[in-house]
Amino acid sequence: MIQELNERSRQIFRTIVESYLETGEPVGSRTLAQRLGIALSPASIRNVMQDLEHAGLLYSPHASAGRMPTQAGLRIFVDSFLELGNLTEDERRSIEAYGAAAGKSVEELLTEATKQLSGLSQCAGLVVAPKTDKALSHVEFVYLGPGRALAVLVSEDGSVENRIVEVPAGLTPSALQEASNYMSARLGGRTMAEGRSRILREIDERRAELDLLAAKVVEAGLATWAGDEERNMLIVSGRARLLDDLTALADLERVRQLFDDLESKRDVLQLMELAQDADGVRIFIGSENKLFSLSGSSLIVAPFRRKDERIVGMIGVIAPTRVNYGRVVPMVDYTARMIGRLMT
Repeated sequence: MIQELNERSRQIFRTIVESYLETGEPVGSRTLAQRLGIALSPASIRNVMQDLEHAGLLYSPHASAGRMPTQAGLRIFVDSFLELGNLTEDERRSIEAYGAAAGKSVEELLTEATKQLSGLSQCAGLVVAPKTDKALSHVEFVYLGPGRALAVLVSEDGSVENRIVEVPAGLTPSALQEASNYMSARLGGRTMAEGRSRILREIDERRAELDLLAAKVVEAGLATWAGDEERNMLIVSGRARLLDDLTALADLERVRQLFDDLESKRDVLQLMELAQDADGVRIFIGSENKLFSLSGSSLIVAPFRRKDERIVGMIGVIAPTRVNYGRVVPMVDYTARMIGRLMT
């Protein structure tokens, strides 16, 4: 569509969008005449604006107001006119600083990265990555009462995770200890994902040296951990920044709905799919991404890769649609590259 516009229309369209991204306000013909710096009357400018509106690139929020870009107009601007800025040295140092301290876990690194990105961009920072499966040291089942036990997984780094599992009625302490010893022997030094299939295969082929009750405890424990629906880690920082420019109650309600969706991790898998398909920074404006369509927000994301070049997650920002894309895109890109250098 942009190829069909003449140079004058392109210049007016670009100026309107740049002014809107800067102020958030509709742009009128008199303001445009001053900003363009070319010999065009307000009447001539209004004619061009009307043509751009008929093309679906602009709209007028009120009868007497100026024009603002539609979602389609913003998309064309981002694809055809966006000029990316350069990070300042201070911005580079801020992004690099989060990974400077040794001994941080992956989750701590990613949390710090989203905080830095949120602060620099003045948007909400977001990262999605698979939870890291840690090598286990041992497993223990603790009896809690009839039909219930606590599965305790201790990782080699000393971290502990607990889950309550349902166990057979009539379970004896010896069967519980047998299940604990069996899983510790097969999972020690391995992740749950690495050991799970082997254990289930042994039980299925009846090669496991377990009595019936112990085998059921093991199966219950494995099912509980494999059934974890939150295998993707989602970290969001600076959510309050999305509320800064809101004035209408309807806008506030839409952003609250977005917060609820993020809290429940709804459609997080879709975000991971976006990362897998991305070669660099991707920009989704409004309804182009289902998760953010109701809130009227934009999603600017980039994948990060391990040293073997496999994409393992994505980081970015949730921003108002009128965000300064030219400034934020380089921040997201540099942060994703920085994370990639720290991933093993």
